[in-house]
Amino acid sequence: MDKLDALLEKILEAVEEKKLTIPVGISNRHIHLKQEDIETLFGKDYQLNKLKDLSQKGQFAAKEVVTICGPKSIIEKVRVLGPARKETQIEVSIGDCLKLGIKGKVKMSGDICETPGITLIGPKGTVVLSKGVIVSQRHIHMDEEDAKRFGVSNGDVVSIKVDGIRGGQYDNTCVRVDKSFTLECHLDTEEANALGIEPNSKIKIMKK
Repeated sequence: MDKLDALLEKILEAVEEKKLTIPVGISNRHIHLKQEDIETLFGKDYQLNKLKDLSQKGQFAAKEVVTICGPKSIIEKVRVLGPARKETQIEVSIGDCLKLGIKGKVKMSGDICETPGITLIGPKGTVVLSKGVIVSQRHIHMDEEDAKRFGVSNGDVVSIKVDGIRGGQYDNTCVRVDKSFTLECHLDTEEANALGIEPNSKIKIMKK
């Protein structure tokens, strides 16, 4: 019975550990557009065409792509995400900023104050932005029930850990809580590559 008890204890520990792991979403460079800019880039009254749904409810990758132009270089075929937003926002990596010749600023999505601008080129027109380019602050989406389970609140800043041969820890990871959110940690490609993180990887919030 001692061996059976030990086995059951290990199974229960594994189940509990699984409950405290978080799936990862790896974000490549992309753009959120306001409707006015969609129409400038793609034509009057233009509506984005869905390519596929994303993990967060109501969000989707569109079929549309644009070219982004910085002082130093350009990056073609940057994916547009929908639906339309109140403000246009371009999310890129630090490496992309170096290529484009702009100074990357790490910001939470939606915060474009004091960020660099860029030029967008679409099939029907061009948009010159004075601001809107961010390097997205790594963050975790979760609903209220997940927040209770992990013992965190909206706006908390936590550390996360990933196992594996290149595994490690990232600090300064923001928690975003909303009833519409699906549990997922969002990292950009550079952050994921640095720790050997893949789409099927799981991360854990480190206990303080």
